[in-house]
Amino acid sequence: MTTPPPVPPSAQPMSAADEKLWATLVHLGGLFFGFLAPLIGYLVLKDRGPFVRAHTATALNFQLTLIIAYFAGVILTFFFIGLLVILAAYVLNIVFCIIAAVKANRGEWYTYPMSIPIVR
Repeated sequence: MTTPPPVPPSAQPMSAADEKLWATLVHLGGLFFGFLAPLIGYLVLKDRGPFVRAHTATALNFQLTLIIAYFAGVILTFFFIGLLVILAAYVLNIVFCIIAAVKANRGEWYTYPMSIPIVR
């Protein structure tokens, strides 16, 4: 008879320092990898602590909002204003992700402005 595979332990809560680190990395990951870093961070870390859950959900919501803005910019390129929309979304992504990463590293709660709350 074979033994069944071991059951993974339930999600262990993280220390405050680890929560701050992962929240910071998720925000910076949004800068370089778009919505993938916040999505993976949210799926993996959402049950590890309230601070990291809030920051990963916030980062994911902002990146999904940016996808909508980029899509609207692509549509609006036919009216010659789309490039400005895409450029504005790109600049806002850089600025707000850096602000969010600094806030997360300080242990402060942060919500991106102009973000659509899709994931809670």
